[in-house]
Amino acid sequence: MKVIFYTRPNCGLCEEGMMMLKMVQEDHPFNIEERNIDDSDDWTEQYGLMIPVVELDGEVIQFGQIDYVTISKRLQKNT
Repeated sequence: MKVIFYTRPNCGLCEEGMMMLKMVQEDHPFNIEERNIDDSDDWTEQYGLMIPVVELDGEVIQFGQIDYVTISKRLQKNT
């Protein structure tokens, strides 16, 4: 299972979000693919005001403030 994490440099919420994803990863095995939205105009347009963004199977499951419970519950549905 792969989670896509949209972020950008010097983003405090993104750093917190990554720490949260790693905490969830300890309980639910999945891969994290981090994507810098500054690398793509499409990503910047789509997610620029939302980052950080957690996406699973093409669905945004959370953005902004990332929390353990929301991510964990969603990942449980895929196992």
